[in-house]
Amino acid sequence: MRERGRLSGQVDGVRKLERDVADAIGLIELAEAEGDDATADAAVADLEALAAEAKRLEIESLLSGEADANDCYVEVNAGAGGTEAQDWAEMLLRMYVRWAEKRGYKVTVTERSDGEQAGVKSATIQVSGPNAYGWMKTESGVHRLVRISPFDAAARRQTSFASVYVYPVIDDKIEIEVNPADLKTDTFRASGAGGQHVNKTESGVRFTHIPTGIVVASTQDRSQHRNRAIAMEMLKARLYELELRKREAVSDAVEAGKTDIGWGHQIRSYVLQPYQMVKDLRTGVEKGNPAAVLDGELDEFMAAALAQRVGATRSDASANAR
Repeated sequence: MRERGRLSGQVDGVRKLERDVADAIGLIELAEAEGDDATADAAVADLEALAAEAKRLEIESLLSGEADANDCYVEVNAGAGGTEAQDWAEMLLRMYVRWAEKRGYKVTVTERSDGEQAGVKSATIQVSGPNAYGWMKTESGVHRLVRISPFDAAARRQTSFASVYVYPVIDDKIEIEVNPADLKTDTFRASGAGGQHVNKTESGVRFTHIPTGIVVASTQDRSQHRNRAIAMEMLKARLYELELRKREAVSDAVEAGKTDIGWGHQIRSYVLQPYQMVKDLRTGVEKGNPAAVLDGELDEFMAAALAQRVGATRSDASANAR
């Protein structure tokens, strides 16, 4: 049913695009016949915007994975390096929040562990909106920052790392069984904003799934009972995503972006000094305006990584068919 609705929405989008293009072309022809340059220029601008919309629809047509239409969790973890890495992790977290807000998606902070001086040690947000997981899934991996440290009195250049891990929110129809004997449960006091109750009681809940090593935590709610429920939802989502990766034969291991947060494992570099550049090391996509990227302009990177991923999957399928 969801797949049928997704395809119907894509068809409606293409048909509307065709109508809008025809209207813009007609307006240009009319404006040229009447010598109305201002109207013609406005219609040309409309066509440029429609070209961008066509590109977006083309990419969304590739979102055919089993969970691509679902909401998702985005987990950010600071690498080694203390305050530097923790500040970078918070910058990444803000980048994803800004990207989601620009798309009209809803963002909920599920867990946040603040750094001692600045930034975050770890944080998890839930991003809710059409195709949220489909778009976000290619962001999993290690992200590298090069800049003049704002925390170094000598103003030396520093390299920091943080990992990002994205997994889908599972539907109610998907049943994932978790054996209580496989769980280690910890409760803790939540840090950061949330009022005196959150900070003074052990309302935070952390589950460790012993067979897989998966760890999830929730500090979203004041109630420990509710945080247990949220953490269990997150754990089931992680287990589902683990199985999903196996079925989709994705080559990168589930924990690859988290086990070694450092050199040689990054998917994207963000350079603020001595020059300004953001480069995706998988696709080669490069942009010279890091400020815009860190403010949420990620679609070009996501689209290229998604197209590459789909292309690789199709190539593997063709090879297997032969």
